[in-house]
Amino acid sequence: MKTLVASILPLAVAVVLGSAAFAEEAAPANGAAPAHHEEGATPHYPLKEPKEEEWSFAGPFGHYDKAQLQRGLKVYTEVCSACHSMNLVPFRMLDELGYSEAQVKAFAANYEVQDGPNAAGEMFTRKAVPSDHFPSPFPNAEAAAASNNGAAPPDFSLIAKAREVERGFPQFVFDIFTQYQESGPDYIHSLLTGYEEPPAGFQVPQGGHYNPYFHAAAVLAMPKPLSDGQVTYDDGAPATVEQYSRDVSAFLMWAAEPHLEERKRTGFMVMIFLAIFTVLIYLTKRSVYANKEH
Repeated sequence: MKTLVASILPLAVAVVLGSAAFAEEAAPANGAAPAHHEEGATPHYPLKEPKEEEWSFAGPFGHYDKAQLQRGLKVYTEVCSACHSMNLVPFRMLDELGYSEAQVKAFAANYEVQDGPNAAGEMFTRKAVPSDHFPSPFPNAEAAAASNNGAAPPDFSLIAKAREVERGFPQFVFDIFTQYQESGPDYIHSLLTGYEEPPAGFQVPQGGHYNPYFHAAAVLAMPKPLSDGQVTYDDGAPATVEQYSRDVSAFLMWAAEPHLEERKRTGFMVMIFLAIFTVLIYLTKRSVYANKEH
């Protein structure tokens, strides 16, 4: 057995070191796009790796900033909701953002939803109530695509979890210990702030917009959605694209995982229980076998 381990260990070390060297050579510095691709080669997207931001909900003791979530809701309502639905999120959940029951009812009443059929067998529209979900701005996917250069805007209910970008070696190894789970918000923030002029010689198709942070290509159909001064915050927070992007990214993370704080609290308590249980098992083992010969 010792001989087998001795023969395998150097090989394993060589593989790890070789993988690290390859990743360091292949990865663009500082998140920059690769300088060039071999002719005929398929580029890896996104061209630029999303920037890691600091979030209040990061780490094992992270929590949502309710003021930030309220600002993010405002950005979604005034900007994003014109194209993107959140059909898995009911209005009643907004009370978790610090709103009262009356405020939630008033907010829901700003929307109209289809209901029915009535006694005559016909569908009708009515004002939304807290039990309803955020409606889609379009009647169907075809209408959404027709209004957006042929690309239907995705639903935002789970976008912060669905758009997580894979991290290569060695980041994904360290993520196990740092509990990095903010890839989705990092991606959304980088995408919203990452619109720029294409490099020389790069042809942008008609109706497309260059963004090296887009996960599926270098061009997407959505134009730059945010601009400075577009949304006025009630709490005096900066009315900048950077602030809008951070706030709406945090809000979409909450929409995708509203029970994050409860999950982290439960996980912490479980770890404490397991630690105490391990100590008790060890002490029990020592007590039981204290006077026995081994």
